Amino acid sequence: MSSAVRPDPPSGPSDASAAPSPAAPAVPGPVHPVDELLPPGRMLVASLQHVASMYAGAVSVPIVVAVAAKMPPSDAAVLMAGSLLMAGLATLLQTLGIGRFIGSKLPFVNGVSFAGVGVMLTILATEGSVGAGMPVVFGAILVSSAFGFLVAGRFSRLVRFFPPVVTGSVITLIGVSLFPVAYGWIVEPGAASRANDQENIALTAATVVLMLLLQKFTRGFLKQISMLLALVLGTLLSVPMGLADFSALDGAALVGLPDPLHWGAPRFSLAPILSMCVVMLVILTESTADMIALGKIVDREVDERVIARGLRADALGSAVSPLFNGFHNSAFAQNIGLVVISGVRSRFVVALSGALLILIGLSPAAGALISVVPMPVLAAVSLFLFGSIALSGIQMLLRADLQRGDNTLIAVVTIGVGLIPAVNGDFYASFPDWAQIVLGSGISTGCILAVALNLLFNHLGARRASAPEPEAVAGH
Repeated sequence: MSSAVRPDPPSGPSDASAAPSPAAPAVPGPVHPVDELLPPGRMLVASLQHVASMYAGAVSVPIVVAVAAKMPPSDAAVLMAGSLLMAGLATLLQTLGIGRFIGSKLPFVNGVSFAGVGVMLTILATEGSVGAGMPVVFGAILVSSAFGFLVAGRFSRLVRFFPPVVTGSVITLIGVSLFPVAYGWIVEPGAASRANDQENIALTAATVVLMLLLQKFTRGFLKQISMLLALVLGTLLSVPMGLADFSALDGAALVGLPDPLHWGAPRFSLAPILSMCVVMLVILTESTADMIALGKIVDREVDERVIARGLRADALGSAVSPLFNGFHNSAFAQNIGLVVISGVRSRFVVALSGALLILIGLSPAAGALISVVPMPVLAAVSLFLFGSIALSGIQMLLRADLQRGDNTLIAVVTIGVGLIPAVNGDFYASFPDWAQIVLGSGISTGCILAVALNLLFNHLGARRASAPEPEAVAGH
């Protein structure tokens, strides 16, 4: 209802023009795409795309830990189910949130972080057995996650040290450093046999061509789900090539209840806890950069409060994970790339993805069905996802003043040093375990470097004039 003062009605007989008009109903403002509820069918298909794009990454960490620790298949299955279940819970915490305190309420998919793999394997080796080591691993995750929850508010205040030159460099690094992961899904590094390499490469190339054709010749909703269609068509193409493995479907139960504390109650040891606290700081750093990137992509402001809520969701999801045999959770960068490609920005789509992940974690049959998709097909669509992330970072770098040599130096050093672990995984092998925790993650190393160099060149000494720096020339 308008608050303007109405003129007094003229004296005399009233007429229609003088009668007060009924209050007009309030017209709701336009819904932001992040808060948009899509039709059920579109929402389900778009959610399946998110699940399909992150499934391989979600189970990679439990597979790596299980293989390195020589666990039996039954224990490996427990780790994978727990990781998927907790990824779904953490995704719901991020997208839907709890009040105004927890959750970024962005289309943010969470899953198992790679940052703690080195520490977990070191703990298992030190303890000498899986039965003795896993309770120590879960105890360290539990305490470090509580630590992350407590420091999230203070950590979020670092957002002012993430200008375009920092965020652009880190986001570019995130995208580029993920390419070797996809290549490893096509041709396994160091594999004893190279029998299927040519077939794997051919299947990847065919899926890439399918994706390009779908992007070129489809419109509307079909174009939005082109990645899911490419996954299905690529899997069908793999059947006559003999690269599809349906053995996982044999005997897979439709419902499998979780096995809480499969290895017993968590145990608490100081050295593993301190190491995992460092891992938690790395996770908070990566999630901060990812939230800023996603905010730019979906056109929603990401300030200190949003970051603090998002980091608390990361930490809370990670704290619950050990109870159900899961690990630390953090943002999945490949799903940020999917938001770019699909153009679907609704957080409720991603929330449904979280619910689907929970169902998959509770259904061995559903997990087996998704695992039918060959790794070369997953790699093909991941190339588009990772490339989209890198291009988003480059676009952000263009908003920085790269005419200044200092900013160019920040970008070059950040990307160059951050790519070291992706290019040579053994580069830091001679360093102490605690140093490898940070240095082994190129994204966290690059993020720390970018922030430090930005402080050195753009803050310390206040060398710049007080006149505002032009962000970009109009029209460029």
